[in-house]
Amino acid sequence: MATVPKVVQNLIEAFERLPGVGPKTAQRLVYHLLHAPKEEAEALAKAAIDLKEKTVICETCFNISEQSPCEICSDTSRDSSIIAVVEDPLDVLALERANFKSLYHVLHGRISPLENIGPDELHIRELLPRLKDGTVKEIILATNPTMEGEATAMYIERLISPLGVSVTRIARGLPVGSDIEYADETTLTRALEGRRKY
Repeated sequence: MATVPKVVQNLIEAFERLPGVGPKTAQRLVYHLLHAPKEEAEALAKAAIDLKEKTVICETCFNISEQSPCEICSDTSRDSSIIAVVEDPLDVLALERANFKSLYHVLHGRISPLENIGPDELHIRELLPRLKDGTVKEIILATNPTMEGEATAMYIERLISPLGVSVTRIARGLPVGSDIEYADETTLTRALEGRRKY
């Protein structure tokens, strides 16, 4: 049986530690890099190092950026009266693709007792100072519609509702282009609860 060189095995194992990368994908990536020009491997290594050295967490919204405050928080054309609270920086990218033109607050996770993640491990308390001066009129709770996301949204709602800021929740239900017959019971229930006047 042929053995894999140690340096190859080390890189395969490094790729396997990335989320969503299984053993076969890790092997394909490594063997691609073996056959690619040296410059391609060097560019990948440099990009990974730059990621760690040149990114910061925005002191205002906790999004990932190259500066603090980030480009979004610094953009005076945005509606500063609305803040969307999201779980992760990837959620910011999704809302930006949907042309959301207000501000964000990134929690960097969700409350999950099974994973020993409580409110103190997230950037929840840091939201409160942003609500003090009366500029913010609405908080949109845009956490995922999972049990953990719902628990996180409920916790935040209870925390900030005494401050007099309107708290809304993103709508949930049937995705556009789907068929009702294939929707599960929970999705249909939420779609009916979230109905609006036509």
